[in-house]
Amino acid sequence: MILHSELPASLAECQGVDLHMHSTASDGALSPVDLVALCHRRGLTHMALTDHDTVAGVAAAASAAEALGIRLLPATELSSQWQGLNIHVVGLLPGEAQGALSTGLESQAQAREARAEEIAARLEKVGLSNALARAREQAGEQRPLGRPDFARALVDAGLVPDIATAFKKHLGSGKPGDVKAHWPYLSEVVEWIVDSGGVAVLAHPLRYGLTRRKRGLLLDAFREAGGEAAELISGFQNADATRDLARQLDERGLYGSLGSDFHFPGGPVAPGAMSPVPRTAVAPVWTHPRLSTFAARLN
Repeated sequence: MILHSELPASLAECQGVDLHMHSTASDGALSPVDLVALCHRRGLTHMALTDHDTVAGVAAAASAAEALGIRLLPATELSSQWQGLNIHVVGLLPGEAQGALSTGLESQAQAREARAEEIAARLEKVGLSNALARAREQAGEQRPLGRPDFARALVDAGLVPDIATAFKKHLGSGKPGDVKAHWPYLSEVVEWIVDSGGVAVLAHPLRYGLTRRKRGLLLDAFREAGGEAAELISGFQNADATRDLARQLDERGLYGSLGSDFHFPGGPVAPGAMSPVPRTAVAPVWTHPRLSTFAARLN
């Protein structure tokens, strides 16, 4: 087994870490085992599998990671709502999902099924016949459907030229396929993660289209609910916006996380591929006491 040193105490000095990726357990294109293999080929030493509202792929990924000498952190990305917005929260879990989180994941799966039916009904009104069956065909596996599955169905039906256009016209924020009503409130999903002994991380805070003031209010609400970290880096982003976000995290004493939000090969990002981290006083999320075993040297 390859031995890796402890993670650095500075985000800016960090390499080989990606704490936000998806597999076929949700809406990713690679199986958990294949994703770990790709991470190994790309030189990652520490990773988290953050499938949407599930930890179904974690066991297989953990076994593959151990064989390749990669430290894997169990995790999930939970959907929630806050002031009419769909907000995602990554739960980094030092152990198995338990307590309120285990129950919450079951309810999230049911919510995804109900949401998929509503999205399908709305997309049929814009011309995607048999929308639910088409999305299920795109998913390929018996898992709860997500908006990317419907986006691929729209492309396959010739209604839009690509996935980006599908989101822009039909599935993005404020569009007919953007259904939020089935998600629990932000404070509730944070409580689930904390109850399970994990660390709640606000996912990609720069992607919600918020003003700086509104983003600050979101960070305040998240911290008040028990959230302790946010993704300072999510894929590729503007350097000035990153520095400004770092200031907002530092002002609130929040830890910083980073991840590619990788879903499929050939896209704009790859495991470990993301914008550089600026010099900042924000502490890396892996220095949180509850994640000490993840950050430590592999034995």
